[in-house]
Amino acid sequence: MPSRMSGNDPKNAALPRRGFIQKAAAGLGAAALGSIAAKETHAAKTDRHWDLSADVVVIGSGAAGLPASISAAEAGASVIIVEQNYDIGGHAIESGGNVALGGGTSLQKKYGIEDTPDRMFEDLVNWHDYRFSDREIIRAFCDESVATFDFLLAHGVQFPDKHPIGADGGPQNVMRAQTVTWTGEVSNYSPTGGNGTALMRPLEASARKLGVQILLRHSMTGLIREEQFSGKVLGITATHEGKTLNIQAKRGVIVSTGGHTSNVNFRRMFDPRLTEEYQVVGEPYSRQSGDGEIAAMQIGAALWGVGSQTVETQSRSHIFEKPYVIGNQFGYPQGGGRRNENIKDSPVKGIARGIGLQVADFQNLIQVNQFGRRFVNEFATGFDWWNPCLEQNATKGEGGGPVWAIFDADAARREDWTLAPPFVDPDGWFFSASTLRELAGKIVSKYQKGPMPGAALEETVARYNSFVDKGKDEDFGKPVPMHKIQTPPFYAAWSTPCIHDCLSGLRINGKAQVIDLWGKVVPGLYCAGETSGGFNQHGLAKSLTFGRIAGREAAKTIHQF
Repeated sequence: MPSRMSGNDPKNAALPRRGFIQKAAAGLGAAALGSIAAKETHAAKTDRHWDLSADVVVIGSGAAGLPASISAAEAGASVIIVEQNYDIGGHAIESGGNVALGGGTSLQKKYGIEDTPDRMFEDLVNWHDYRFSDREIIRAFCDESVATFDFLLAHGVQFPDKHPIGADGGPQNVMRAQTVTWTGEVSNYSPTGGNGTALMRPLEASARKLGVQILLRHSMTGLIREEQFSGKVLGITATHEGKTLNIQAKRGVIVSTGGHTSNVNFRRMFDPRLTEEYQVVGEPYSRQSGDGEIAAMQIGAALWGVGSQTVETQSRSHIFEKPYVIGNQFGYPQGGGRRNENIKDSPVKGIARGIGLQVADFQNLIQVNQFGRRFVNEFATGFDWWNPCLEQNATKGEGGGPVWAIFDADAARREDWTLAPPFVDPDGWFFSASTLRELAGKIVSKYQKGPMPGAALEETVARYNSFVDKGKDEDFGKPVPMHKIQTPPFYAAWSTPCIHDCLSGLRINGKAQVIDLWGKVVPGLYCAGETSGGFNQHGLAKSLTFGRIAGREAAKTIHQF
């Protein structure tokens, strides 16, 4: 039976490409489409004025965008990077700096670790999570892994002379990950003090040295193609300070916008449970708006590996995870450490507002849902945090909603917390009161569906305190509850799980070329990083590798005008 999408299927005559995509895009809703207007996404047949021009245009300056720009420039192409943020780096500059490259890197060889691209490929395709990935993409990743490591060294990235470690997600039978280390302070140079600073700043310096033009505070608004669903991609439209620019890409456009986790409507296409209360790791420094995927879809690009965003595997625990810190909006440290107040020196401070409280011992608090009920063993991670419950009288049920960490003055002293800005954000993310009933009444959030019942919170704490007396958590199996919650003042800190990785995105092949809904290459369009789908890998390595591939391949292409 022929496919509906087959060119030989007569049903296609009644469903032209334009109509099909427009109907599909309509299903996303206006909010999902954001500022990307269809009129900006495809080229008119008239001559177009170009405000700027380069051989290769890269959208985004994170772990995929900067390697793409360097690779293209080294191949002799002129390059423009369009970056919507005030600075480079994306999520990567805030990251832990764990780079899982293998196949026989120089560091692996130095420490006697035997590895080859073939062994790496076998490990990755047989690992229980990565078995959902596209084998062509994994093959390219493994074949290019050593070259990517050498590429990073050549462009100023310094890895400590230490034995490689296990990947942060992935098969652990061969040690393949090397971690860059940033030891400086939080500053303009390192907006949150993340190890990723030691990765991204050297790459930025190398790109600028090669003549790459980086346009900051420029937002891509659409892709320009000869026809909406056919022909070459010619460039992009972008806005800057209220002005619209047409930027020509003579050889290719590389989409490396970082994924879609910040776009609630878009991410819920993959999993309806990812509702608005779940904040995004990496914000507010960088957002994953979905603009790259949506712009490419509007000219016919396909999504790929969508099951990876939904299937509850170990890798997916990087999509939905217990917050790293409590008491701030984004559930992620916004400063340089447990006692580091250098957020005052960070350009992010005005929008992050709170560093967050790092929890040393989960014996010091309990987690309750919006109805004041416990729902989880506080030491648990991963999928145990799903479904804190929407039903007021149920212990656990379907649905999300806010999660609050409840603790008392004794717990704060044991943790050595400073319960004031910049460590906590009192504007809807942290509350205190002299009684539990008063505390429940103070909890006000746009994500809290209604007032927390004071009696319910009192009952929850009393029951938990009885478990401390018994030395056994009869509800959720928390190991030997140790501390009662009984000494005022009492506190409630935002402790709702975070969304982290994008493991689905645009369909690409092993050359990082974007593929359309009909299985054909979109000429002149490339994609790398978390905007791309098909490889269910957490972390920096795939972004760095396919960014380098995309830049190289785009530079090879010469369009005739």
